[in-house]
Amino acid sequence: MATITTGINEGRKAGVKGLKRHHPRTDMTPMVDLGFLLITFFVITTQLSQPYTTPLYMPKDGKPMPTGESTALTVLLGKDDQVYYYEGQYDQALAQNAIRKVPFGGDNSIGHVIMEKQRRMDEAGGNFNRDMLMLMIKAGPEAHYENVVKMMDEAIIHRVKRYAIVGPEKTETGWLSQQQ
Repeated sequence: MATITTGINEGRKAGVKGLKRHHPRTDMTPMVDLGFLLITFFVITTQLSQPYTTPLYMPKDGKPMPTGESTALTVLLGKDDQVYYYEGQYDQALAQNAIRKVPFGGDNSIGHVIMEKQRRMDEAGGNFNRDMLMLMIKAGPEAHYENVVKMMDEAIIHRVKRYAIVGPEKTETGWLSQQQ
């Protein structure tokens, strides 16, 4: 509790009875109650930051949608953080030995591969542009979930409009198991 003092000290004079001075007292209890009520109000009504999740749109069941070979980029995720990619059809890439291994980060990473593909599509002109790139992410049976998330992050970072998480075909799974 707070006390307000006047600070006047008059000496007593002969024959004059001293005046009783009452010091006013301020009760701070209601102010403390109000403070706690305000703190409680703001704690209850304030929305803390919520974690951001990446929206994942799953396709409807039905016939597979054909994708043009010139717009397709397929990423194969294997064990021990191995990342392989090829453009176009798997059979043709395998026959031409065009399946390449890349790291997730650093020089010549999968991000650089995506940017290069987008640049080539922009330069092709006509009906092609970077928005037509179809990135297919195929995780092998021994791939880590973390690598799938990293690939989705790469797609978001490089503004890939169309990407899908697809199960690998048996031939791709066999090829991945042969890689060390």
